[in-house]
Amino acid sequence: MKLIFIRHGDPDYSNDTLTEKGKKEAELLASRIPYLGADEYYVSPLGRASLTAKIATSGMDINLTTLNWLREFDYPVRRPDSPDHYNIAWDWMPADWTPVDALYDAEHWMEHPVFASAGIDKKHEEVTKALDEFLLEHGYKREGRMYRALRPNNDRIVLFSHFGLTALVLSHLIGISPMIIWQGFISAPTSVTTIVTEERRPGEVQWRCTGFGDVSHLYVAGEEPSFSGRFCECFTNENERH
Repeated sequence: MKLIFIRHGDPDYSNDTLTEKGKKEAELLASRIPYLGADEYYVSPLGRASLTAKIATSGMDINLTTLNWLREFDYPVRRPDSPDHYNIAWDWMPADWTPVDALYDAEHWMEHPVFASAGIDKKHEEVTKALDEFLLEHGYKREGRMYRALRPNNDRIVLFSHFGLTALVLSHLIGISPMIIWQGFISAPTSVTTIVTEERRPGEVQWRCTGFGDVSHLYVAGEEPSFSGRFCECFTNENERH
Protein backbone atom coordinates (compact mmCIF):
# COMPACT_ATOMS: atom_id res chain seq x y z
CA MET A 1 0.00 0.00 0.00
CA LYS A 2 1.10 3.54 -0.69
CA LEU A 3 0.28 6.60 1.37
CA ILE A 4 0.79 9.77 -0.67
CA PHE A 5 0.86 12.95 1.42
CA ILE A 6 0.42 16.28 -0.35
CA ARG A 7 1.13 19.51 1.48
CA HIS A 8 -1.21 22.44 0.92
CA GLY A 9 -0.20 25.33 -1.34
CA ASP A 10 1.56 28.50 -0.19
CA PRO A 11 -0.49 29.48 2.86
CA ASP A 12 -2.21 32.58 4.08
CA TYR A 13 -2.10 31.41 7.70
CA SER A 14 -3.98 34.36 9.16
CA ASN A 15 -7.05 33.51 7.07
CA ASP A 16 -6.42 29.75 6.79
CA THR A 17 -6.49 29.84 3.02
CA LEU A 18 -4.04 30.12 0.11
CA THR A 19 -2.12 33.06 -1.26
CA GLU A 20 -2.41 33.77 -4.98
CA LYS A 21 0.86 31.87 -5.43
CA GLY A 22 -0.60 29.00 -3.43
CA LYS A 23 -3.61 28.82 -5.74
CA LYS A 24 -1.32 28.73 -8.75
CA GLU A 25 0.71 25.93 -7.16
CA ALA A 26 -2.51 23.97 -6.59
CA GLU A 27 -3.48 24.47 -10.24
CA LEU A 28 -0.09 23.11 -11.35
CA LEU A 29 -0.48 20.19 -8.96
CA ALA A 30 -3.61 19.18 -10.87
CA SER A 31 -1.49 17.94 -13.78
CA ARG A 32 0.09 15.40 -11.45
CA ILE A 33 -3.02 13.99 -9.81
CA PRO A 34 -3.99 11.55 -12.61
CA TYR A 35 -0.50 10.00 -12.55
CA LEU A 36 -0.72 9.15 -8.85
CA GLY A 37 -3.15 6.36 -9.67
CA ALA A 38 -4.90 6.80 -6.33
CA ASP A 39 -7.88 4.77 -5.18
CA GLU A 40 -8.96 7.07 -2.34
CA TYR A 41 -8.54 10.75 -1.47
CA TYR A 42 -8.63 12.28 2.00
CA VAL A 43 -8.18 15.85 3.18
CA SER A 44 -7.47 17.84 6.34
CA PRO A 45 -10.40 19.92 7.63
CA LEU A 46 -8.30 23.11 7.57
CA GLY A 47 -9.04 25.65 4.85
CA ARG A 48 -5.62 25.81 3.19
CA ALA A 49 -5.55 22.03 2.68
CA SER A 50 -9.16 21.67 1.59
CA LEU A 51 -8.81 24.51 -0.94
CA THR A 52 -5.63 22.95 -2.32
CA ALA A 53 -7.44 19.64 -2.77
CA LYS A 54 -10.46 21.31 -4.35
CA ILE A 55 -8.36 23.21 -6.90
CA ALA A 56 -6.04 20.29 -7.68
CA THR A 57 -8.93 17.87 -8.32
CA SER A 58 -11.29 20.30 -10.04
CA GLY A 59 -13.08 18.71 -12.98
CA MET A 60 -12.02 15.20 -11.97
CA ASP A 61 -14.34 12.46 -10.76
CA ILE A 62 -12.78 12.38 -7.31
CA ASN A 63 -14.46 12.11 -3.92
CA LEU A 64 -12.66 13.96 -1.12
CA THR A 65 -13.24 12.63 2.40
CA THR A 66 -12.32 14.83 5.37
CA LEU A 67 -10.32 13.26 8.20
CA ASN A 68 -9.96 15.40 11.33
CA TRP A 69 -6.66 13.78 12.36
CA LEU A 70 -5.04 15.12 9.18
CA ARG A 71 -5.20 18.68 10.55
CA GLU A 72 -1.89 20.39 11.30
CA PHE A 73 -0.05 19.34 14.46
CA ASP A 74 0.09 22.94 15.64
CA TYR A 75 -0.28 22.52 19.39
CA PRO A 76 1.61 25.24 21.31
CA VAL A 77 4.58 24.84 23.64
CA ARG A 78 6.83 27.23 25.56
CA ARG A 79 10.24 26.85 23.93
CA PRO A 80 13.43 27.25 25.97
CA ASP A 81 14.31 30.45 24.08
CA SER A 82 10.88 32.02 24.66
CA PRO A 83 9.33 30.60 27.85
CA ASP A 84 6.92 33.50 28.14
CA HIS A 85 5.37 32.91 24.72
CA TYR A 86 3.76 29.99 22.93
CA ASN A 87 5.17 28.55 19.71
CA ILE A 88 4.21 25.58 17.57
CA ALA A 89 5.60 22.35 19.01
CA TRP A 90 7.95 21.56 16.14
CA ASP A 91 9.74 24.87 15.61
CA TRP A 92 12.82 24.97 17.88
CA MET A 93 16.13 26.77 17.73
CA PRO A 94 18.85 24.22 16.84
CA ALA A 95 21.05 25.05 19.84
CA ASP A 96 18.16 24.27 22.19
CA TRP A 97 17.27 20.79 20.98
CA THR A 98 20.36 19.21 19.36
CA PRO A 99 22.25 18.68 22.66
CA VAL A 100 19.31 16.75 24.16
CA ASP A 101 19.70 13.02 23.45
CA ALA A 102 16.11 12.22 24.42
CA LEU A 103 14.78 14.38 21.59
CA TYR A 104 16.41 11.99 19.13
CA ASP A 105 14.66 9.02 20.76
CA ALA A 106 11.49 7.70 19.13
CA GLU A 107 9.97 6.64 22.42
CA HIS A 108 11.16 9.33 24.86
CA TRP A 109 11.14 12.65 22.98
CA MET A 110 7.75 13.58 24.49
CA GLU A 111 9.22 13.37 28.01
CA HIS A 112 11.17 16.60 27.53
CA PRO A 113 9.77 19.17 30.01
CA VAL A 114 8.68 21.49 27.19
CA PHE A 115 6.53 18.78 25.60
CA ALA A 116 5.44 17.15 28.87
CA SER A 117 4.13 20.41 30.35
CA ALA A 118 2.10 21.07 27.17
CA GLY A 119 0.53 17.60 27.09
CA ILE A 120 2.00 16.82 23.71
CA ASP A 121 2.01 13.11 24.55
CA LYS A 122 -1.80 13.10 24.56
CA LYS A 123 -2.01 14.98 21.26
CA HIS A 124 0.54 12.59 19.75
CA GLU A 125 -1.48 9.61 20.97
CA GLU A 126 -4.67 11.03 19.44
CA VAL A 127 -3.04 11.30 16.02
CA THR A 128 -1.20 7.99 16.03
CA LYS A 129 -4.22 6.10 17.37
CA ALA A 130 -6.39 7.55 14.60
CA LEU A 131 -3.69 6.72 12.05
CA ASP A 132 -3.42 3.11 13.21
CA GLU A 133 -7.20 2.72 13.19
CA PHE A 134 -7.22 4.07 9.62
CA LEU A 135 -4.52 1.59 8.59
CA LEU A 136 -6.35 -1.27 10.29
CA GLU A 137 -9.42 -0.45 8.21
CA HIS A 138 -7.18 -0.77 5.17
CA GLY A 139 -5.71 -4.11 6.18
CA TYR A 140 -2.64 -3.31 8.29
CA LYS A 141 -2.44 -3.79 12.06
CA ARG A 142 0.31 -2.31 14.21
CA GLU A 143 2.24 -4.86 16.28
CA GLY A 144 5.05 -3.37 18.33
CA ARG A 145 7.30 -1.40 15.97
CA MET A 146 6.04 -3.21 12.87
CA TYR A 147 2.71 -3.86 11.15
CA ARG A 148 0.88 -7.08 10.35
CA ALA A 149 -0.63 -7.42 6.89
CA LEU A 150 -4.13 -8.77 7.49
CA ARG A 151 -5.23 -7.92 3.94
CA PRO A 152 -2.12 -7.11 1.89
CA ASN A 153 -2.93 -4.73 -0.95
CA ASN A 154 -1.50 -2.36 -3.53
CA ASP A 155 -3.93 0.46 -2.80
CA ARG A 156 -2.81 4.05 -3.35
CA ILE A 157 -4.19 6.63 -0.96
CA VAL A 158 -3.76 10.40 -1.28
CA LEU A 159 -3.91 12.58 1.83
CA PHE A 160 -3.94 16.38 1.49
CA SER A 161 -2.41 17.63 4.71
CA HIS A 162 0.38 19.67 6.34
CA PHE A 163 4.13 19.45 6.88
CA GLY A 164 4.10 19.10 10.67
CA LEU A 165 1.44 16.38 10.63
CA THR A 166 3.05 14.46 7.78
CA ALA A 167 6.40 14.46 9.59
CA LEU A 168 4.71 13.13 12.73
CA VAL A 169 3.01 10.34 10.77
CA LEU A 170 6.24 9.33 9.05
CA SER A 171 8.08 9.23 12.37
CA HIS A 172 5.44 6.88 13.78
CA LEU A 173 5.53 4.58 10.77
CA ILE A 174 9.31 4.26 10.47
CA GLY A 175 10.13 4.50 14.18
CA ILE A 176 12.13 7.68 14.73
CA SER A 177 11.64 10.87 16.72
CA PRO A 178 9.58 13.42 14.77
CA MET A 179 12.11 16.06 15.82
CA ILE A 180 14.52 14.65 13.26
CA ILE A 181 12.05 15.15 10.43
CA TRP A 182 10.60 18.40 11.76
CA GLN A 183 14.07 19.94 12.03
CA GLY A 184 16.02 18.15 9.31
CA PHE A 185 13.55 18.06 6.42
CA ILE A 186 11.06 20.37 4.75
CA SER A 187 8.30 19.69 2.25
CA ALA A 188 7.49 22.77 0.19
CA PRO A 189 3.89 23.75 -0.54
CA THR A 190 2.07 21.24 -2.83
CA SER A 191 4.98 18.81 -2.52
CA VAL A 192 4.34 15.07 -2.70
CA THR A 193 5.67 12.63 -0.09
CA THR A 194 5.24 8.88 -0.56
CA ILE A 195 5.63 6.07 1.96
CA VAL A 196 5.00 2.43 1.05
CA THR A 197 4.65 -0.92 2.76
CA GLU A 198 7.33 -3.60 2.29
CA GLU A 199 6.38 -7.21 3.06
CA ARG A 200 9.55 -9.28 2.69
CA ARG A 201 8.12 -12.09 4.79
CA PRO A 202 4.43 -13.07 4.70
CA GLY A 203 2.48 -10.73 6.95
CA GLU A 204 5.51 -8.79 8.27
CA VAL A 205 5.39 -5.16 7.19
CA GLN A 206 7.67 -2.17 7.53
CA TRP A 207 7.24 1.21 5.91
CA ARG A 208 9.74 2.90 3.62
CA CYS A 209 9.70 6.46 2.30
CA THR A 210 10.31 6.46 -1.46
CA GLY A 211 10.04 10.19 -1.99
CA PHE A 212 9.93 13.24 0.26
CA GLY A 213 8.81 16.74 -0.67
CA ASP A 214 8.78 16.23 -4.45
CA VAL A 215 7.84 19.42 -6.33
CA SER A 216 8.73 18.33 -9.85
CA HIS A 217 5.29 19.47 -11.06
CA LEU A 218 6.32 23.03 -10.19
CA TYR A 219 9.74 22.88 -11.81
CA VAL A 220 8.29 21.42 -15.02
CA ALA A 221 6.04 24.47 -15.22
CA GLY A 222 8.88 26.87 -14.42
CA GLU A 223 7.36 27.81 -11.04
CA GLU A 224 9.73 28.39 -8.14
CA PRO A 225 8.55 26.55 -4.98
CA SER A 226 7.30 28.67 -2.12
CA PHE A 227 9.65 29.37 0.80
CA SER A 228 6.97 28.60 3.39
CA GLY A 229 8.29 26.41 6.19
CA ARG A 230 11.94 27.25 5.59
CA PHE A 231 14.29 29.69 7.29
CA CYS A 232 17.07 31.93 5.98
CA GLU A 233 19.83 30.10 4.14
CA CYS A 234 22.26 32.73 5.41
CA PHE A 235 21.52 34.94 8.41
CA THR A 236 22.32 38.00 6.31
CA ASN A 237 19.59 37.14 3.79
CA GLU A 238 17.19 39.88 4.87
CA ASN A 239 14.41 38.79 2.50
CA GLU A 240 14.17 35.29 4.02
CA ARG A 241 12.43 34.28 7.24
CA HIS A 242 14.69 34.16 10.32
